[in-house]
Amino acid sequence: MSAPATRLPTSATRPRAWYAPLITHRYLYLMLVPGAVVLLIYRYLPMYGLTIAFKNFRLSRGIWRSPWVGFENFERFFNSPFFELIITNTVVISLLKLVFVFPVPIVLALMLNEVRANWYKRGVQTVLYLPHFLSWVVIGHLAVVFLAPQTGVITNLLRDTIGLAPNMLMDPASFRGTLVLTDIWKEAGWGTIIFLAALAGVDPDLYEAATIDGARKLQQIWYITLPSILPVVVIIFILRIGNILDAGFEQIFILQNPVVYDVSEILDTYTYRAAFQEGQYSIGATVGFFKSVVGLAMVLAANWAIRKVGEEGVF
Repeated sequence: MSAPATRLPTSATRPRAWYAPLITHRYLYLMLVPGAVVLLIYRYLPMYGLTIAFKNFRLSRGIWRSPWVGFENFERFFNSPFFELIITNTVVISLLKLVFVFPVPIVLALMLNEVRANWYKRGVQTVLYLPHFLSWVVIGHLAVVFLAPQTGVITNLLRDTIGLAPNMLMDPASFRGTLVLTDIWKEAGWGTIIFLAALAGVDPDLYEAATIDGARKLQQIWYITLPSILPVVVIIFILRIGNILDAGFEQIFILQNPVVYDVSEILDTYTYRAAFQEGQYSIGATVGFFKSVVGLAMVLAANWAIRKVGEEGVF
């Protein structure tokens, strides 16, 4: 009896090489290379510097030859007399911005979405977006001019309307409110771009069906618009939760003064003073490492909580 003929593998049965998708989508991967290189150089390679947090770093000896001290820097930071103050200020300011600043771009996007005159809509968008392109140095100078005790426009307006003219940049009771208002002024308009893009993807047929059923405009917003953009809102919210310890270094550093240190000294300003004014670079790296760990934990916790209530998280 003759042996059975051996069947050669066909293209349907031959296992696909691991590099086949790379060849098929080679141009897409080539477009990805510049961004990946930038991410590697500016995000991943600097992580080597986190070892400073576990060393007694000296510039003259460099990162490699500085002696290891383990968790000594973390003990110094946690036992610092300023630890409770700066943690409290950081969390309070971040929560104030989360509560009062985060919803503003959503409201602005909903309002702009209802504007039908394109020329007016574009004009309003330009005015709202413009402050984002100004540095905090410029915004801070404008805030000082507007809030000057005697000549400030806003100060005089408050004096004429309510009879009070608080020095909002020198008064500890109102300084945090000033941070919230200036942050809304600078960034709220730019944040509306994301939510306007989400609103552009809402199916117009839903609004037509709601109109036929007799739904009013506010009902359409509540039952159609908001649920449609909720996934985007959830993702942005989770990312904001992850940055709970980033209260805004540039803004506070520009507007801060010794009178309001007790209500405005945060982790980032403490890090700046420790590293660049006192030369304690290891403490600065320790604070940065602590912020990264807490931020990661907050993102994971927020994502878990969002998924538990039935919404789609980041991952």
